[in-house]
Amino acid sequence: QVQLVESGGGLVQPGGSLRLSCAASGFTLGYYAIAWFRQAPGKEREGVSCISPSDGSTYYTDSVKGRFTISRDLAKNTAYLQMNSLNPEDTAVYYCAADAGGCLPNAREYDYWGQGTQVTVSS
Repeated sequence: QVQLVESGGGLVQPGGSLRLSCAASGFTLGYYAIAWFRQAPGKEREGVSCISPSDGSTYYTDSVKGRFTISRDLAKNTAYLQMNSLNPEDTAVYYCAADAGGCLPNAREYDYWGQGTQVTVSS
């Protein structure tokens, strides 16, 4: 059974950090592009970051460049999103997604999704 399970969300003050995890089961994470998306209330789902299966190339949306880092541990079949210097605009439900075809900007292209984890940045 294919499954993605996110964890690590929570409430953090502006300027703080969180690390999200995305544990994969039922497939080998290293053969898939793993992306993080986020969706704030009343807004479209937005691609945040992606790591390519072939060479581990990473991609970030402009608003998180220099603050967020995507990574993966193939031995643990888990991907991560390290988020630093968080601000209230980062508040959203964060989802990880997997695609066999590579990093794609369109959320509809992704094969598998996790259930999401809430990140709230507030003082």
